[in-house]
Amino acid sequence: MNDHHTRALHFRTLHVPGEPLVLVNAWDAASARIVAAAGARAVATTSAGVAWSLGAPDGDALGREAAVDLVRRVATAVPLPVTADIESGYGDTPDEVADTVAAVLAAGAVGVNVEDARHGGTTPLRPVDEQCARLAAVRSAADRAGIPLYVNARVDTFLRGAGGVRETVARAEAYLAAGADGVFVPGMVDPETVAALVAAIPAPLNVLAGPGAPAVPELAKLGVARISLGSSVAEAAYAVARRAAEEAFGAGTYGALADAIDYGTLNKLMRR
Repeated sequence: MNDHHTRALHFRTLHVPGEPLVLVNAWDAASARIVAAAGARAVATTSAGVAWSLGAPDGDALGREAAVDLVRRVATAVPLPVTADIESGYGDTPDEVADTVAAVLAAGAVGVNVEDARHGGTTPLRPVDEQCARLAAVRSAADRAGIPLYVNARVDTFLRGAGGVRETVARAEAYLAAGADGVFVPGMVDPETVAALVAAIPAPLNVLAGPGAPAVPELAKLGVARISLGSSVAEAAYAVARRAAEEAFGAGTYGALADAIDYGTLNKLMRR
């Protein structure tokens, strides 16, 4: 059993309902090391943050090669399990999605998020049977590689306004049968709804949290197994850049740069 296999097995054990794995999503090697140094048990990428940092919009616009290269950089930068947000798989067909997963595994990841949103199509979500075929391809690719990849099936019903609890649970059950290990339902943090999903979905539930969402202990009491901050950390970082620019070009002052991580601390993190 190699280190990659061991990290994958360890990552699976971190998904415990009521004791959630908290993921502060990173988008480059530096943010990954900052998160790891703060005490993370694993590191997750954010597809939006990754795409923005590479000059592309989120939503299946970034190419596979660039996305995989970023995963490799993050996995190399930290000694923790890394799970990659691969959007809908960077491929039009299940076989192409399988190729993506093989590349992501080779890059060092031990988990993936695969979403059922359809960007630019006539419907907000992929048909269930189509998404199941893509998830089955993900599982097959991982099996061929001999890595117990954690497959987190993202259900975008709430995020895309395409259904409520019933539709979410139906999709979750189908995705689990196709080979997923956990279910990610972003766009919803109402405690009553979270509790209903935890009770109905026979797998670890992942929610997306941020300002205004229940705190980690509250979500833990509801039985959540995984909490992601998603693109919000990258958004906050880029907000600092915008405030600094507007202030420098306007008032000519530098207050937005207060409370920054100092040069020495960041440089030391990069030497590890």
